[in-house]
Amino acid sequence: MTTKPAPSTTPDDAKPAVAPSGRNPLSPKKLLLSKWTAVHPRNREKHFVVVRVIEPEPPAVRIERIELEAVHSGRVLQLHWRELTDPRVWRQGWV
Repeated sequence: MTTKPAPSTTPDDAKPAVAPSGRNPLSPKKLLLSKWTAVHPRNREKHFVVVRVIEPEPPAVRIERIELEAVHSGRVLQLHWRELTDPRVWRQGWV
């Protein structure tokens, strides 16, 4: 007889997201200064660095947004940190 696992009581945002290519899970607290490569560069902006992890108000709320800076132009993008886990859009490191 097989038993079903108990349903998870942890919300999805509390679990670390799985990093692209099966690497260690991403944690929003450890994203600062991490390097990323856009799979489909626009305006010659391919390499990015996480320059800011936006702390929510109040501090008890989970981190949701980050700022990425393009190395080539210095332009800053703001996005939800979980978007970095989409391998069709981002690759971890500078590829």
